Amino acid sequence: MSGRLKVSLLTWVTHMNFAPLLDAAPAIPLHAFAAMTAFALGLVQFAAPKGTLPHRTIGWIWVTLMLVVALSSFWIHGIRMLGPFGPIHLLSIFTLGIVPLAVWKAHKHDVAAHRRVMISVFLGALVIAGLFTLVPGRIMHKVVFGT
Repeated sequence: MSGRLKVSLLTWVTHMNFAPLLDAAPAIPLHAFAAMTAFALGLVQFAAPKGTLPHRTIGWIWVTLMLVVALSSFWIHGIRMLGPFGPIHLLSIFTLGIVPLAVWKAHKHDVAAHRRVMISVFLGALVIAGLFTLVPGRIMHKVVFGT
């Protein structure tokens, strides 16, 4: 990464405004900070050696964070379609079922299935769902891009 790009990224990150997130209902910052931490740890997991004690330790932390992300979403009601719930809550239900399955696959030494599920959860529940939080009008859009 070039020096100019590093400075630009650092400038952008240091100018993010967390006030809209911190002023939101308690479930929202809990959800967002758990998701951001899970995203960062997920990147570490992809780059680090597999099957080691650090991989398993970070993995348990990641699983806990993903369960917090999924559970906390049930107290966030930005898009309502069925009572207080929206389509994103289906992803939360799916995450609550599939993450323990991935842990079980690792426990059974089914590495291929474990890898496939974990990558899918990372991409679907963190990357794709995370991109939707950047839509104008959403809190994370205000945090990242300003009002």
